[in-house]
Amino acid sequence: MTSTTYPSKIYIVPPCHEQPTILFQDNHLLLVNKPSGLLSVPGKHPANRDCLITRIQQDFPEARIVHRLDLDTSGIMVIALNAEVHRALNKIFAEREVKKEYEAIVFGKLPVESGEINLPLICDWPNRPKQKVCFEQGKKAHTNYIVIHSLEDKQTRLLLKPVTGRSHQLRVHLAAINHPILGCDFYAHEQALTIADRLLLHATRLTFTHPVTGDLIDKYSPCPF
Repeated sequence: MTSTTYPSKIYIVPPCHEQPTILFQDNHLLLVNKPSGLLSVPGKHPANRDCLITRIQQDFPEARIVHRLDLDTSGIMVIALNAEVHRALNKIFAEREVKKEYEAIVFGKLPVESGEINLPLICDWPNRPKQKVCFEQGKKAHTNYIVIHSLEDKQTRLLLKPVTGRSHQLRVHLAAINHPILGCDFYAHEQALTIADRLLLHATRLTFTHPVTGDLIDKYSPCPF
């Protein structure tokens, strides 16, 4: 008999009672809205099996994950409904043919109305799954941002347009310029963390060419905060 061991400090995800919603559906793919607090894919520990893709597979058994959002990030995701479309969607993501937009509320007032962040990222292995800026060995990471408006209490709502899709990219980039996303338990300082009861980051839009029909898919998920 074999047994499975797990790290003593493994994080058990609290139950997420909010359900994902379908924003678009055809015979080839789905666009769904993932709630904050729901994993995109199953975790290694049996207690972390509940996730977006397993819930979707209850109604669409052939559904396959194409990309991920962090546990605490909410918003729009595309799901393939067969192997051929899965391969095609993976290809257009890899070739950066998918345009992604996010909204976030960050700590502080930005001094400019728009800008870009080019800071290479690498896994912070002693503190994984955290990432960090590393100019020597990091992979290219590029984020564009636009100020939507300033809020009270020294906060700013931003439209974020990532060019690359590195793990935790938006969270690390904004923390690196001293404007961490509110509610970010990995990278925000204590004041920014405690202002919000969730990570204030939401994937609002995906735009890409449908790999089967050739139609332009441009779907929007309203920001819930």
